[in-house]
Amino acid sequence: MEVLDFITLLIIMAAFFTLINVKYLKLPSTIGLMLLALGLSLFIILGEWVFRTLNELATNLMTEYDFSKVLFQVMLSFLLFAGALELDLRKLGEEKWPIFILATVGVLLSTFVAGTAIYYLLPLIGLPLDYIYCLLFGALISPTDPIAVLAMIKKTTVSKNLESQIAGESLFNDGVGVVVFLTILAIATKGVNNVEALNVVELFAVEVLGGLLLGAVIGYFGLHLLRIIDNEHTEIEVLITLSMVLGGASIADLLHVSGPLAMVTMGLFVGRKGRDKNLEDAAGEYVYKFWHLMDEAMNAILFILIGLQIIVINYETDYFIAAGFAIVVVLIARFIGVGIPISLMRIRRTFPKFTIRILTWSGLRGGISVALALSLYETTNFDTRIVDIIITMTYCVVLFSIVVQGLTVKKLFEKFSEVNK
Repeated sequence: MEVLDFITLLIIMAAFFTLINVKYLKLPSTIGLMLLALGLSLFIILGEWVFRTLNELATNLMTEYDFSKVLFQVMLSFLLFAGALELDLRKLGEEKWPIFILATVGVLLSTFVAGTAIYYLLPLIGLPLDYIYCLLFGALISPTDPIAVLAMIKKTTVSKNLESQIAGESLFNDGVGVVVFLTILAIATKGVNNVEALNVVELFAVEVLGGLLLGAVIGYFGLHLLRIIDNEHTEIEVLITLSMVLGGASIADLLHVSGPLAMVTMGLFVGRKGRDKNLEDAAGEYVYKFWHLMDEAMNAILFILIGLQIIVINYETDYFIAAGFAIVVVLIARFIGVGIPISLMRIRRTFPKFTIRILTWSGLRGGISVALALSLYETTNFDTRIVDIIITMTYCVVLFSIVVQGLTVKKLFEKFSEVNK
């Protein structure tokens, strides 16, 4: 199938599933769309003996287009930029230290807790993995998914400070999490003995600092151009922001720096919330409406793709038992990853009651974790069995996160708001 045909099919499915969800299911859009795509996938799998041709067509379609490349090279840049546009810069500044610590220390803590727990639990069901592969799973599953989190936050009513903490952390820990994953992947691929500590520090520093610097430079000049136009030509403003995103992603890939962090930084430069009056109107209303539309459309397509990914997963009973362990382990790792930093920060600042519980349960995983797991198939020296175990665990954690946590977190937010009135 040609790329244009594939995109057309996804847009048609997004429109059709959105209509069904709005009219009948009435679920949050991300959850409703993913469940409908998941239902379609299960129908195709279970009806293989009747719809063999349909099953083969769907399998070929999902394997023909690499989900990880579709997300990282096309969708992620648009989604992160659009998400960052909505952040309140003033509130983000007030919460900068909690966000920074949670996005760095929290991710590292969660990575090692999850990886270590999985390392000791998997042998109990006859699926032992080397520690480095368990850490690899911990790295790809630890960062919360900004796309899923931001979609959920829009439907809740919490304080602006907590909203900034959750949204800001999810946007920045995504970039940090990808760098941690790439670092551990390099160690797993080359071997521990062939990677020096200085190489790890250098990779981490170049990716993170380089991504932030690139985003700041492009964001600064992009904002300057928008101020020169001064809302007179909205179509040029849209083209400038599109050029920033597409050009920035290409440059980040060329320089081997973090594209996600560059996109978030650019979005913060262009965003209007919490800015001085002379900068608030740099981009016209139409620009924000355009990016809101892009955000909604890309979100719909992304979660449909997540639901359809089940078609290409290799099924083994033991793998799903491992996934059950992983769901519990990831929640505990998230609790520790936010609990320890928040508890230490409480020495110097005040946090509302239930903050740790809120941050733990609202830490949704999504397409980024699935894409990172699927990218392991491209690592030729990895045993296919190892990759299948990691992918199954990742996919089940993501499903639990989006469906169970996504559907119940609103009640937790309501209780949080009542207690902290």
